Amino acid sequence: MKRNRGMLRIIFGRTAFAVISLAVQVMILVAAYRFLSRYMVYVYGSFTLLSALVIIYILNKEENPSFKLAWMVPIAIVPVFGTLFYLFVEFQILGKLIDKKLRANMEHTEGYLAQNPKVLENLSRISRQSANLAFYLKNSGSYPVYGSTNAKYFPLGEIMFDEMKKELEGAKRFIFMEYFIVERGEMWDGILEILERKAKEGVEVRFMYDGMCSLSLLPYDYPKELQEKGIKAKTFSPIVPLLTTYQNNRDHRKILVVDGHTAFTGGINLADEYINRKVRFGHWKDTGIMLKGEAVTSFTMMFLQMWNISEKETEDYGKYLRDPEYYYPLELNMDGFVIPYGDSPLDQETVGKQVYLDVINSARNYVHIMTPYLVLDYEMIQALTFAAKRGVETAIIMPRIPDKKYAFFLAISYYGELIRAGVQIYQYIPGFVHAKVFTSDDSKAVVGTVNMDFRSLFLHFECGVYLYRNEAVRDVERDFQDTLVQCRRVTLEDYKNYPWQERLAGRALRLFAPLM
Repeated sequence: MKRNRGMLRIIFGRTAFAVISLAVQVMILVAAYRFLSRYMVYVYGSFTLLSALVIIYILNKEENPSFKLAWMVPIAIVPVFGTLFYLFVEFQILGKLIDKKLRANMEHTEGYLAQNPKVLENLSRISRQSANLAFYLKNSGSYPVYGSTNAKYFPLGEIMFDEMKKELEGAKRFIFMEYFIVERGEMWDGILEILERKAKEGVEVRFMYDGMCSLSLLPYDYPKELQEKGIKAKTFSPIVPLLTTYQNNRDHRKILVVDGHTAFTGGINLADEYINRKVRFGHWKDTGIMLKGEAVTSFTMMFLQMWNISEKETEDYGKYLRDPEYYYPLELNMDGFVIPYGDSPLDQETVGKQVYLDVINSARNYVHIMTPYLVLDYEMIQALTFAAKRGVETAIIMPRIPDKKYAFFLAISYYGELIRAGVQIYQYIPGFVHAKVFTSDDSKAVVGTVNMDFRSLFLHFECGVYLYRNEAVRDVERDFQDTLVQCRRVTLEDYKNYPWQERLAGRALRLFAPLM
């Protein structure tokens, strides 16, 4: 009986409705194509010319070559349908409106993200290369470099969860939370209980989660349920059954800010598998980081920039800076430099990718990476292989148990050329790696939400933290070495022994990877 009820929920649920609605819209496009095909004798020449013009437009567009190829092939093979579909996707205005509002919000917060010239001068004196990266991040999105910030690294989600609860309990003024995945269970229920209690105490609580959750994890009207508990809540870009490209740009960020003095980010969402209370794909290896100090201002503003995309009233941003009289514990070591940064898929600036490339290209001794996915464009392949060829130890830890089969097939399609160039690839034997971590030369590290795939690097809203000569860098590298002990290295022979169907599927999927 329960099984029947479950099937009925699937058949008559929101997800089924959305899928059916989208399928109907695709069928309408196909029907339009077939209708035009009847008159191909009359219109073929016109569409051939239009297809040629569209291809010329794509070639001259400021875009990653992989995206250009992914569009040009279907346009060349099926000129009428391919051209119609490209034009339909290209001239969507909702994404442009979101980008315009986000840019306006960033302008409003720019005054609160001014660069301290002494900090930049100190960084320039120590490392011109890191200062150049800081200059880029400030110009690309007003993300300054900070000193006077403590960073605490968490090698597992369950460890960070305990620290998150502790900081939430101490909130006195406000709590901001922005997450990609939220699912009811021990983790979210424990946090929600604190949020509800804090709201009753007069603490301002704002909670935003990505609209994908409303498809299967949470009720569509869940924000109303939270609002009844005193929590200001909303979904980012709710899923609607319409063919539109802006719905492809998800909010993949994970941000928690408490009172403007403490912030968390990393790969850890609010669901039980992230703290290993629920087993999915074996042991779940994830990482995160907590900041205390001046750099938290960037995360505060990043949250408010995204929150106010759907707001009409002007925000009083200055009200959410940390209290000047707040004193950090004396035991916190605030050495080194910290740059929190965000990435938008709508501004043509691939911040997350550029940070990763900078770490790889500047590495002298080693670059160590943990990532759940490996879907690379030409630039990233060249950077990784060249690093290995010039004697830099280049090592990547991947999951042994993938969460998505197609992502695994895509990843192994790169193994051959990477391994032949000297890149070391390892698989995490206990299960799934969801960490997004870079570390290099005992001096720099990146911890954040950015996967090494097209979705994170080009299509999602993301965030991360770049660390230079901060004591947390040592902890990130120690965690990489501890994790490496639980891994098995993939050899060229292993790659050749993968079933030919999987290798073929991965190579075929590479053509469409930018659009997946």
